[in-house]
Amino acid sequence: MASEYLKWKYRDVQRREAVVLTPAERRKNWWHYHKWHVVIGLALAVLAVYLVCQSLGVGQIKPDYQVAYVGAKALPDDTAAAIEAALAFLGEDLNEDGQVVVRLNQYASGGTDTGVAAAADVTLMADLLECESYFFLLENPEQFQVSYHVLRRLDGSQQEEGPWTAEGTCLPWEQCPVLAGIELGGYSYELLGETVAGDSGELVSGLYLARRGFWTEKTTAHPEGCAALWEKLTEGAVS
Repeated sequence: MASEYLKWKYRDVQRREAVVLTPAERRKNWWHYHKWHVVIGLALAVLAVYLVCQSLGVGQIKPDYQVAYVGAKALPDDTAAAIEAALAFLGEDLNEDGQVVVRLNQYASGGTDTGVAAAADVTLMADLLECESYFFLLENPEQFQVSYHVLRRLDGSQQEEGPWTAEGTCLPWEQCPVLAGIELGGYSYELLGETVAGDSGELVSGLYLARRGFWTEKTTAHPEGCAALWEKLTEGAVS
């Protein structure tokens, strides 16, 4: 008599027929097991496109002129915007994108705050190394030239060696008729719950205008156009 084990071993097993899925069911099944792969892949693709666009400047507004302000305190937003608009009115569309754009880069040391001063110095150095700003608005041109050695003389020549001095490299805002004649309007901002207001023209009247020199083949964008705007801004100036 066959054992129960043998009966079980040699039992008739009914084969189950293979299930045939419809195209819609196959797609649904594939998506169930691969959806996260697709999501991650798309995210990586979007990130790659974003990084490429950033590196190529796609979709970004590129300035025709860049100005570096270097001082203890940042200029109010109203004043900075007024300066950008005034210089843009005097400038030209150098990159031929249909608009004239001036970017004022502010490098404020923050007075006695060493952390703010260090951060401003790092970003300013990056600007200088990349030759971004052609124009400078300076509170203390002598200290700036001693520290960075980048200012060009008013006659167009470049100082090749020390001792470094700002003499003959900059013009007071008030001694440039074109700059002094610009109406910059007023400014206001909130500070510790109180409104601070003033005249932008008075705020910038003590600044100095200068431009940078280039000692290698690397220059700022559109140096000829920048030089032409320099001539406009300094026309009739008394050095």
